[in-house]
Amino acid sequence: THPAIGQATVTLREDRPGHPHLVAYLVPTPGQEPDPDHLRTHLAAVLPDYMVPAAFVTLTELPLTANGKLDRKALPAPHLTPHTTHRTPRTPREQTLCTLFADVLGLDTVGIDDSFFHLGGHSLLATRLISRIRTVLDTELDVRAVFEEPTVAGLARRLDTARTTRPALTTRTRPPEIPLSAAQRRLWFINRLGDSGGNYNTGLSLRLSGALDVPALRAALNDVVTRHESLRTTFPDTDGRPRQEILAPERATVDLTVDDVTPEDLGAALSRAASVPYDLVVEPPFRAHLFRLSDEDHVLLLVVHHIASDGWSNAPLSTDLSTAYTARCNGTAPDWQPLPVQYADYTLWQEDVLGDENAPESVLNGQLDYWRRTLADLPEELNLPTDRPRPAEMSYRGEQVTLRFSPELHTSLVDLAREAGGTVFMVLQAAIAALLGKVSGGEDIPIGTAVAGRTDEALDDLVGFFVNTLVLRTDLSGNPTFRALVERVKEADLAAYAHQDVPFERLVDELNPVRSMARHPLFQVMLSMQNTPAAGTKLGSLSAAPLPVALDTAKFDLSFELGERFSSDGSPAGLEGAIEFATDLFDRSSIEQLAVRLFQLLETVVADPDRVVSTVDVLTVWERERVLVEWNDTARPVEPVTLAGLFEARAARTPKARALESAEVCCSYEELNARANQLAHLLIERGIGAEQTV
Repeated sequence: THPAIGQATVTLREDRPGHPHLVAYLVPTPGQEPDPDHLRTHLAAVLPDYMVPAAFVTLTELPLTANGKLDRKALPAPHLTPHTTHRTPRTPREQTLCTLFADVLGLDTVGIDDSFFHLGGHSLLATRLISRIRTVLDTELDVRAVFEEPTVAGLARRLDTARTTRPALTTRTRPPEIPLSAAQRRLWFINRLGDSGGNYNTGLSLRLSGALDVPALRAALNDVVTRHESLRTTFPDTDGRPRQEILAPERATVDLTVDDVTPEDLGAALSRAASVPYDLVVEPPFRAHLFRLSDEDHVLLLVVHHIASDGWSNAPLSTDLSTAYTARCNGTAPDWQPLPVQYADYTLWQEDVLGDENAPESVLNGQLDYWRRTLADLPEELNLPTDRPRPAEMSYRGEQVTLRFSPELHTSLVDLAREAGGTVFMVLQAAIAALLGKVSGGEDIPIGTAVAGRTDEALDDLVGFFVNTLVLRTDLSGNPTFRALVERVKEADLAAYAHQDVPFERLVDELNPVRSMARHPLFQVMLSMQNTPAAGTKLGSLSAAPLPVALDTAKFDLSFELGERFSSDGSPAGLEGAIEFATDLFDRSSIEQLAVRLFQLLETVVADPDRVVSTVDVLTVWERERVLVEWNDTARPVEPVTLAGLFEARAARTPKARALESAEVCCSYEELNARANQLAHLLIERGIGAEQTV
């Protein structure tokens, strides 16, 4: 609509991995030279912030393919810098925020008008940004603020009305008995019931190429255990009340087992070692196994019980192991900065932050009130079409079906997320909820998800169990379009993120759903995006490549796990992951079918986001053929005989079979045939013949 523009197209680019941005390509009207600042102001008057391009590129003409269509691949990369707008900080607060933005996003500089999400931010990084703001500026914001004001200028204005921060996480005076965190208590209870299959084991597997110094590795592992108290903590109890008992480093020495294995047997060996259960009362929650395939080919498996670690912990665990191994190979101890806090400090701090739930002004009281309202009348169980009845008790046996979505679909999902001012996670949640609604027949779809729980920057480099679980309730009622459903999901998720401090276990106690050993409480379907920091890929002079370990477990009925990939130029390169499913309930073929349906639904809604969700067809081609043709193929050859003749033949074959039942009266084929014959003879005696109506 701008008079200086003859033609234009806008596309999403990711020229730096993890940093997508909108770029406008312009062909000016003759004699015009469009000013990017004027164009930005023009667009900002009619578009939300997230739809205003981050860069403008002027062309003499738009590149076309041989078929006359826009050739997006031929569009040149813009000369984009994080401070495209060239507006520098005007106040000390804006200067601090620019530094925090750049630090969290891994950039050199950020301008005050640059959008956090255009520069590669997502909800997990937004949580880290809020944590940094809390620590540095002593001010409390929630994640919603970043979505609503994604620029430094906007957040600076928001800070003017923000409340003072929560207590800082620092080292604490420890009582004689250190309690477990709320999240740890549930895992401790499950462990005491008997976790025979190692269902809550987590870990890291690395394939090491090169000359490995085994004594140096053994020493480095013990350095890491010394550094992180969580890896040398046992959990005994007194009269059923568990406590953390932090062992001295010499009492928690890592016994690095070394086993020779063939490439063919490696997978099974890893699975066996990773599945050995822990007795948390007496055993530290950390083990290490080394599998030797040759002198310069090894696989290192680190197994940690979930009570001491989470997905985020893999990055600091790998980094510290690499630092320690390099030092030990050089004959020295690692020289690293002391950790600001340990997990026991976090446990005591968490109690202070949440406060007394009976105190009206406490964080716990306010957040519990939100969850009571939000999850009122939540369905006890999502009515999924299972292949077998739900057993009386979960066995935790599971398998996985691979998910792969193309770069084209990934790009469309990113575009749709940006149009909604949300994230790819939110679009995927809307799609999965829509699919589950179709297969279950429900409109109220609860889905669980994990949040990092590291709400203070002192926790960034600590190995421990901080992850919390949120229940995201998706409302499908009212026949929404997919775009409207994404907006619903966005609002619900942002509210949930703002109330993420209540431990899931405390929430279950408060809501008190019908307890069952057969299903997970409050939700049975999980959705996770694998966007935690990547583990390091160097171990001294060795190359270390992550190696997946198959555990064949499932904690939920269904668990959708996906991660984004990006090509070397930063453009979306596809989504990869899996659907983990409980084999007590589902056959692999059913989940493979579900994966196809999800792909089909996503392809449909990204092509037409304004389509009503209820009209989206999720039948596969072969299912449609089966329902409409195979199951409807009821034609059968019938001999030229009357209906009465067919009935008499049936009566002759099965005379005693039940033919009619009404109230207390039953009639066999033999008896019904006799009664019909009696009535027929009576009518003949009365003079009734063929074609006469009685």
